[in-house]
Amino acid sequence: MRKIAFLTVLLAMAMFSGAAAAQTLYSNGPTNGNTDAWTINFGFVVSDTFTIASGGATPIGAEFAMWSDPGDTLTSAELSITSGENSGTSYFDQTVNFTQSGCVTNTYGYNVCNETTNFNGPTLQGGTYWLNLQNATVPSGDPVYWDENSGPSLASENSIGSIPSESFTLLGACSAGNNSPDCSPPPTVPEPGSIILFGSGCMALFGFFGALRGKR
Repeated sequence: MRKIAFLTVLLAMAMFSGAAAAQTLYSNGPTNGNTDAWTINFGFVVSDTFTIASGGATPIGAEFAMWSDPGDTLTSAELSITSGENSGTSYFDQTVNFTQSGCVTNTYGYNVCNETTNFNGPTLQGGTYWLNLQNATVPSGDPVYWDENSGPSLASENSIGSIPSESFTLLGACSAGNNSPDCSPPPTVPEPGSIILFGSGCMALFGFFGALRGKR
């Protein structure tokens, strides 16, 4: 019975932890994958703006669309958040690791993949910032390219200046008082639908363990 009670508690913790998942702080729109992409290694730096609503927020991860040669896997890149176009005040600057998923082959023969990273970012107050990517690494040493989707962000590449913006979503946790629809703090009390789902899950769990105990 102690094991059954322990497993029940673990299930409850897992179900409630899902409600605390990272929120979207800023999205520059969906992946394009078939127009163009910009190199983020070999000395090239690509920068895109993002906006934080008033009240502040803490970036804790990001999702990017990247192009690479078939078989290549992006392992890391230098990610920074600055007040200017790869310049000005630096709020964050670290080498981060990536997890690759959802790869498809585009019309140019490149793999276009979703690349996700997690990090402990700074708390940013309302305003516009720049997210910069550079020094990307893959085991083969080949180029890595950030997908161009021409979203609402401003963007630049360090060797030529202004360019169309890239595919990315910034994830994080919102501070109290942030009124942005995409950045509202998660509810501290489960909504009625969640309570019903949680209750039905627990009833099913108790029924399952009851059947096991009956068989024993």
